[in-house]
Amino acid sequence: MQAKQPAGCFVFLRPCCLPGIAQPDSLFVNQPSPAIVAQEGVRRLPRWGLLLFCAIYILAGFVWRDPWKGDDITSFGYMLELARGHASWLKPGMLGEPASFQALLPYWLGAWAIQISPAWMTASQAVRLVFMAVLALTLLGCWFSIYYLARSRAAQPVSFAFGGEARPADYARAIADGGLLALLACLGLAEPAHQTAPALVQLWCVSMLLFGLAALPYHATRAVVAGSLGMMGLTLSGAPAVAIGIAASGLLVHAFGHAHDWLAPETEYECTPQELQRLRSRRLWVLAILAFVMLLCAGLAQGLDLWRWRVQPLPSRWVGWRNLVRMYLWFCWPLWPFTLWTLWRWRHQWRNLLPSRHIALPLCLVLIGSIGCLLTEKSSVMLLLALPGHAALAAFALPTFKRSAAAVIDWFTLILFSLVAVYVWFVWLAAITGVPARSAARVYRLLEGYTPRFEWVPFLIGLAASAGWLVLVRWRTSRLPPAIWKSMILPAGGVTMCWVMLTSLWLPALNYARSYETVASRVALAVGRDSAPPPCIQQYGLGDGHLTALMYYANLPLTRDRAANCPWLLVHQTRMSLLEHALDMRSWQNVGTVRRPGDEDDVIVVFARRAPVFKPDLAN
Repeated sequence: MQAKQPAGCFVFLRPCCLPGIAQPDSLFVNQPSPAIVAQEGVRRLPRWGLLLFCAIYILAGFVWRDPWKGDDITSFGYMLELARGHASWLKPGMLGEPASFQALLPYWLGAWAIQISPAWMTASQAVRLVFMAVLALTLLGCWFSIYYLARSRAAQPVSFAFGGEARPADYARAIADGGLLALLACLGLAEPAHQTAPALVQLWCVSMLLFGLAALPYHATRAVVAGSLGMMGLTLSGAPAVAIGIAASGLLVHAFGHAHDWLAPETEYECTPQELQRLRSRRLWVLAILAFVMLLCAGLAQGLDLWRWRVQPLPSRWVGWRNLVRMYLWFCWPLWPFTLWTLWRWRHQWRNLLPSRHIALPLCLVLIGSIGCLLTEKSSVMLLLALPGHAALAAFALPTFKRSAAAVIDWFTLILFSLVAVYVWFVWLAAITGVPARSAARVYRLLEGYTPRFEWVPFLIGLAASAGWLVLVRWRTSRLPPAIWKSMILPAGGVTMCWVMLTSLWLPALNYARSYETVASRVALAVGRDSAPPPCIQQYGLGDGHLTALMYYANLPLTRDRAANCPWLLVHQTRMSLLEHALDMRSWQNVGTVRRPGDEDDVIVVFARRAPVFKPDLAN
């Protein structure tokens, strides 16, 4: 419920009742807080439970998985070329062509991992190990960001007349736990967070930058270091505009905010004008350093040619807007309803001329991501970078919920993810047993050539995930003391459970459908790679993902040189209409096609060079 302004100091302890506070700042801290939380409401979430959540979420999708089509295998190809010395470290690319997405840091991390990995570890496994660490650091950065945002004075709950309100540190820890669980519950995070692509590194750098801005009043040195590294990392990851946008908005929030934001909640509200002046001076120096680093990032992006303005016009038809709205609604689910609720319940904290840090900072991140979603081709990536801001805002919705709202969330989550789990088991059993026949036939039709097999390890993992979900539901519905993070337990657990089941029970089928390993083996068979290795293979119109798979899985000697006298030619079906203008097709003969399972449009056409016709010299 909304806390009312007190008539005096006998109801709530308010800073306006204490002497020595400058009037402009007292107006700020006197704004009502919608959070009314007792100490028992910030009961500690067991650390082992939270760490187990994160560990399971990180491992699922990284282990036993091939590089999938899209940015996953494309980025892996650039890393592989760097590690083998076939590309410049300042200009990553493949077969002499620059990378489709200009970034440096993600490809460097993967290439270094390949170079230092032991001989028994494959290149794909080495890269995934590093990106697992990147995801873990991302979750850690988000937790600490939300923690320090919750330590702000304006974020604290209402003080009780006779004590018993939540202590600031305990309240901030509970809010951070809820925010991290909210992030894990987001549907759009699961797949991009488990890809070896620049987007994950960008998300990590965004979490570091947000942590630096959030912790600035409490640990200035650490915050400056983290914020600087976050800006540099975003710049080297191909997103300098995002780095400068987030940093500039964060600096403005701190510059025009109140000096009381730089006081710990545990300290007295009394602050002399001299102390306020010292706080303002300290803040000025810290912000100046970050502003200087921001200018360095702009210069670094200019020097390395990392500025890539991928701005596109807004959709001119309703269909385009509808697709964007649909993507936003499912990608940010269930965070966006919580975000809207937070903006409404904490409206007195953000509608003022001087906004509160705990609302303004994540809101800037959400707005930058939303605007980027509208104006760039990488809509999903921009929404991904906005998720830490969504999670922070969603966390501040938790202390304002009524029990009825929390019950609705629990029941909706329980029904939804239980049905998803049943469906996953149903499809898996149909594929394995062939019963029911109609469902099994649908699976076989989608995965032409795939033969489902029963494997004990995926079965046991799926069984353990289902049992864990039942235990979690039983624990959540038991009579336990209230805690503000409890509303996010089932959403996070449901998403984690479904993701584990998909990446265990369905993983062989997903690898078959989304990996290029099958395509590479079929192409190698078509060109006779096992019998007589060709000196070179010419290609035309193949994407970097195809090239990576053919070189990594089949070790085919591909080249882009059209003047090379190669016995084989590989052409993507979408470029067949342009082939006559690019090559002299009188020298080539179509010998077959290779199609990726489950995709009628992803077809590679194989050509063999015609044998030269011998013409005897009749003059002799």
